[in-house]
Amino acid sequence: MTHDIDCTIRLLDPGDAGLLQAADPEVYDRPVDAARVAEFLADPRHHVVAALVDGRVVGSATATHYVHPDQPPTLFIIEVAVAAAYQRAGLAKRMMQVLLAHGRTLGCTSAWVGTEADNEAARALYLAAGGSLDQDAFVTYSFDLGASE
Repeated sequence: MTHDIDCTIRLLDPGDAGLLQAADPEVYDRPVDAARVAEFLADPRHHVVAALVDGRVVGSATATHYVHPDQPPTLFIIEVAVAAAYQRAGLAKRMMQVLLAHGRTLGCTSAWVGTEADNEAARALYLAAGGSLDQDAFVTYSFDLGASE
């Protein structure tokens, strides 16, 4: 893929639910659910930047910002994904730039994202977008809360 893709990168709002519901199926891990799209977009702490080609979402960067009693707002980047046909064209980096800039407008003083140690593409993206590798070991734990899908 070349870097000459005619693409629009922008922050989505609640009126853009139809765009996410019609996203390229490679952008998300599972089929997009209309109720979850509406809930996500309606929540002022949830954010999604999309890469649009011919009006269709071909990439997505999602985040949430949160506050803590002893820290300023922080932007947690949940996921960055681009459909295979549009990868390696700079879309993910452009989405990250818009998402990070949006975090700054929200008063976030830092942002963070996690990825698998062997996900070389994601690691390269995050470095290219201005991130730095944390030197502290990071371990995750999952909890089954019994919720059904």
